Amino acid sequence: MMYILEDAINGILMGSIYGLTALGLTVIFGVLKVINFAHGSLLMVGMYVAYWTVTLSGLHPYLALVFVIPVMFLFGYYLQDILIKPIFKAEKNVREPITVIIVTTGLWYVLDNLTLLIFGPQYRSIQGNPLQGKMLELGQMLISVPKLWGFVTAILTASIIYLLFQKTRMGRAIRATSLDREAASLMGINQYKVYNVAFGIGTATAGIAAVTLVPFYNIFPTVGVLFDIKGFIIVVLGGLGSIGGAILGGIIIGLIESVAPQFMTATWTEAIVYGLFLLFLFVKPSGLFGMKYDW
Repeated sequence: MMYILEDAINGILMGSIYGLTALGLTVIFGVLKVINFAHGSLLMVGMYVAYWTVTLSGLHPYLALVFVIPVMFLFGYYLQDILIKPIFKAEKNVREPITVIIVTTGLWYVLDNLTLLIFGPQYRSIQGNPLQGKMLELGQMLISVPKLWGFVTAILTASIIYLLFQKTRMGRAIRATSLDREAASLMGINQYKVYNVAFGIGTATAGIAAVTLVPFYNIFPTVGVLFDIKGFIIVVLGGLGSIGGAILGGIIIGLIESVAPQFMTATWTEAIVYGLFLLFLFVKPSGLFGMKYDW
């Protein structure tokens, strides 16, 4: 019983990090109404930015957030401005432009292969990482310290984004644009600037998730693919556009992956995850917290 409890706690901690990786994806969908297939690659870019920041400066991995967040926000802001905004302008009468999906899929391949070209296929990890292998003893249980840090970061990030959208002028503009971009434009809101900011926030969130991963996860050019697939499953479970749903969906996946292997093989564990994904698509496609309106 103690081992199951230990696995459940570590599953919740890892699941919250999964949720954090999906949070940026659901923010972008909630505002732009498009699925960003390059989100895993943006996470990968954030991991490399965090890795080189820590390696070159010797900072604690979490202090790298001071550099990673603004860099990733600007990267996402101008990515949206240069690549995606022209599509929205060309297809302004289409609420969910399919062309954006094609462009983000191309961006996924470009970022992954460009990273492979520049840094090579080698697996990298932070040398002298102060969090690596650290465990917290609670009686007979061992709790992963890096994942505990990740859990706290995920909850704080989700809370800050929620308050940003609910309490600030830009947040209200983002919510108004997500509900009806034409009506928002009539009220004087620059919808294209809102899209840039929302994409920047989603990308910066991917950067925060990257910082939580680098203390215990290897970094390589295709690492984003692993979290991209989980991100889509989590967003479907939690509800498209739901901030709390992303974290809860991640925790559900984390619990399944951590506890289920105690009773079955890893192959069946993956089958449960994908089976749950398909079940929600058929029975409740809006997800746990999916609503008519996204925020």
